[in-house]
Amino acid sequence: MTRELPAIQSVSGARCLLLLGDSVTTDHISPAGSIARNSPAARYLAERGLTPREFNSYGSRRGNDAVMSRGTFANIRLVNKLAAPGPRTRHVPSGDVMDVFDAAQRYAEEKVPLIAIVGKDYGSGSSRDWAAKGPYLLGIRAVIAESFERIHRSNLVGMGIVPLEFTNGENAESLGLDGTESYDIDVPHDVKTGQMLTVKVDSGKSFQVKVRFDTE
Repeated sequence: MTRELPAIQSVSGARCLLLLGDSVTTDHISPAGSIARNSPAARYLAERGLTPREFNSYGSRRGNDAVMSRGTFANIRLVNKLAAPGPRTRHVPSGDVMDVFDAAQRYAEEKVPLIAIVGKDYGSGSSRDWAAKGPYLLGIRAVIAESFERIHRSNLVGMGIVPLEFTNGENAESLGLDGTESYDIDVPHDVKTGQMLTVKVDSGKSFQVKVRFDTE
């Protein structure tokens, strides 16, 4: 992670890492609870000689970016429509189901940018800086939501993740999006809050989204 965040850029050929519903909280995004023994974070710690008793919690390791990035979207109550409930997702186009972190790493190796598509009130709950830092480290460059919690939306902006809102009452379901598509989002260098952008899908369809850089 560099000291300076890169300028916000257009997204080309992005894959959807997560397709989520309504009321996804910051605890779903960056849990503070115990580190599960079969999780990417646990494997990382075990490889460094720690025993399960020493894993502790994500909250106790919030100063360790390697652990916290592996813990992003690691909540067992996460419901990702790309896979069964839990911290899993489906890699496209292979169809392989794996931990969210492992899928993000695979996309990074393939140099594929990522987005998340979510429902209403994304980022509700207690304010957690890692709920924005973690997705950025996973390679998520934009989040398309029906609506955002205000503070979390501001934190996304601070991390260089573009918060975009569906318009005209649309959502993933009404647009027929299942998360397996490829997405292009043309972001002008002088993009402003409230500006309308076009998301192009490889299926041939497109839809409008609103830029939500406003932090109030």
